[in-house]
Amino acid sequence: MPGGIGGPSAHGAERFADAFGRKLGGGALGSVPVVLGLLAIWLTFQILNPHFLSPRNLSNLSVDIVGTGMIAVGVIFVLLIGEIDLSVGSVSGLASALFAVLSVNYGMPEPPAIVLAALCGTAVGFVHGFFTAVVGVPAFVVTLAGLLGWYGLMLAIMGAYGTINLNDQGLVAQLTNFYFSDVVAAYALAALGTAMYFLTAWRDVTRRRAAGVPFRSPVEIALRTGLLAVIAFAAAYVLNQFQGLPLALLIFLVVLVILDYVLRRTAYGRMIFALGGGVEAARRAGVNVAWVRISAFMMSSTMAAIGGLFLASRINSVSQTSVSTDLLMNAIAAAVIGGTSLFGGRGSTWSALLGVLVIQSIASGVALMDIQTAVQFMITGGVLLLAVVVDSLSRRAQWGTRPGLIFRRDHSH
Repeated sequence: MPGGIGGPSAHGAERFADAFGRKLGGGALGSVPVVLGLLAIWLTFQILNPHFLSPRNLSNLSVDIVGTGMIAVGVIFVLLIGEIDLSVGSVSGLASALFAVLSVNYGMPEPPAIVLAALCGTAVGFVHGFFTAVVGVPAFVVTLAGLLGWYGLMLAIMGAYGTINLNDQGLVAQLTNFYFSDVVAAYALAALGTAMYFLTAWRDVTRRRAAGVPFRSPVEIALRTGLLAVIAFAAAYVLNQFQGLPLALLIFLVVLVILDYVLRRTAYGRMIFALGGGVEAARRAGVNVAWVRISAFMMSSTMAAIGGLFLASRINSVSQTSVSTDLLMNAIAAAVIGGTSLFGGRGSTWSALLGVLVIQSIASGVALMDIQTAVQFMITGGVLLLAVVVDSLSRRAQWGTRPGLIFRRDHSH
């Protein structure tokens, strides 16, 4: 029988338990720790305030995560290649300011203004990638300069306008204010997502079995699909108790699915992971290292621009203070807390969803309890440190090495 995990379904549970044990011992549990942490956070805040898990608060939470989540998705592409992007907060503010000035002050229709704002992010990412991949300037320095420079450009674009209120009936405003009130919409999305996951997983098993390589057992697929169905339909039920399925959440999930496919199922995605695993090895394998690096920064800045539009939609305005001091840290922290490695080569787009859920849940719980914002920062910082420690211990277990050699091994190229 080919494969180390696949086999007769009678022994599927035993094999699943063995696989889980191997992952636990090797520090490769993936998203399990952050899911357990999220559940602990929700349980704690629910005990402290019974309104935390109310349909209204959870619905608001599902919309609040989208802006920062979009930015975190782009950051993941840069982290996967072992780099960092410190400019995403300023880029998001620059894009939203450009959109506001074009659409409100100059009367440009919103669709082309949105496109130009997103392309502005793409151009910024190309600049960052060029100086990093071609000129050879460290990404930390390039994007730190971008953090300052693009923020200054945003202030220049806003000029004397101060604050620009968006059209509350416009396309951008509706991004976070429109809900599919029909209960069928949320349940249909839950059913579609579950079915897509099952079909994709089963197709993967079929291909692996035919190729004679390890594959997941039917029991594991059934358990995973069942768990996903429970979560998806429970979420749909809760959303329908308030205003229905938010358009912002739907768009975010679609973006996650598409970019997850790009990373896991395309040649480009394999090049991203290969570069994160080692520059020299990727170059010898025929990867165009410079172009992959540039494209990763372009993706990061483009998603930052899109995230900025969602953040502007949430408050229905753009101002010179739109770039909050914690936006950059929240975006990077979301990616890392969700399971993307700071050392490169490991992570997925779903890391953004999990990580931003953790961060925004803490913010929501603190706000409900009327606790000082300082406590929110301290809790988030502690969670981020814990996530990095888990990541470091995981890599140490996989490499079988002692502390201090992890960083040098990954960056010896």
